[in-house]
Amino acid sequence: MNWRPSASLPTLRLRAELLACARGFFAARGVLEVDTPALVRHAVTDRHIHSAQVQLPGHGAPLFLHTSPEYAMKRLLAAGSGDIYQIGHVFRGDESSRLHNAEFMLIEWYRCGHSMQQLMQEVALLAAALLGLPLAAPFETLSYQQAFERELACAPLTATDAALRALAARERLDPKLAAHCDRDQLLDWLMASAVGPRLGAERLCFVHRYPASQAGLARLDPDDRRVALRFELYYRGVELANGFEELADAAEQRARFEADREQRRRSGLPAPDIDQALLDALAAGLPPVSGVAMGFDRLLMLRTGASDISAVLAFPLERA
Repeated sequence: MNWRPSASLPTLRLRAELLACARGFFAARGVLEVDTPALVRHAVTDRHIHSAQVQLPGHGAPLFLHTSPEYAMKRLLAAGSGDIYQIGHVFRGDESSRLHNAEFMLIEWYRCGHSMQQLMQEVALLAAALLGLPLAAPFETLSYQQAFERELACAPLTATDAALRALAARERLDPKLAAHCDRDQLLDWLMASAVGPRLGAERLCFVHRYPASQAGLARLDPDDRRVALRFELYYRGVELANGFEELADAAEQRARFEADREQRRRSGLPAPDIDQALLDALAAGLPPVSGVAMGFDRLLMLRTGASDISAVLAFPLERA
């Protein structure tokens, strides 16, 4: 094992400077920094995210390293915290590539009373500051439908499953794999492999209004319930942030979690228990709020021109 850090010392200094920049950004806006536990009692139910299990001596039930501070931060919001942010490490299994490390840093924040559009504007300001772009740099916004139409000549909300499989095959997804993908898996693959890498070549690009089946913890659009009030930020083909107008309905959120669990069972994955504390917080009352998680390490990659995430981490997993 190489004992040396994989990031250069100038990169580590820039990392510290940009973290200070982010904290200054939120301080100037009166957003409170919070700190929630990395060890939690429940894994997430999302079938695309794999929680790392931890067994602590003296604790009978296993614990999990959080994949995001979202659930705990929403409990703080329900308790009356007001606008909050957190900068910290999160952990996800089965993620290893030039853009992925199992442990990585998120900047996550919640703005009470903000719409999705207002939050996108704020995300653009922080991203520009961290990327070294002009603060008033223009950015592009596309609906999910528009992004697919422009890049693939495909209407994702109405295309048949067969058409999506044919398109995925054209974009070099193994037809044998495509045959076992459901609609959302096909759309996810197309976004990750064919649409997203083509976005944001010259400026920040927001994709918004994802299909309702990919809402996660987002509200559905009251004007078009086929889509959710969810957005992602891309720059130079790299996904940098994922945000929502947050769902506050505990019953609907429970139904989504149960649907997630059923999808996991059908895929042969563990179906973790639902986090009742989050549902109780939603039932107690979440204020109208929008939130976003931004990948800090990827921003630093783009800022420095690094081609691999290990170049901006002191010690990636293989050297940890």
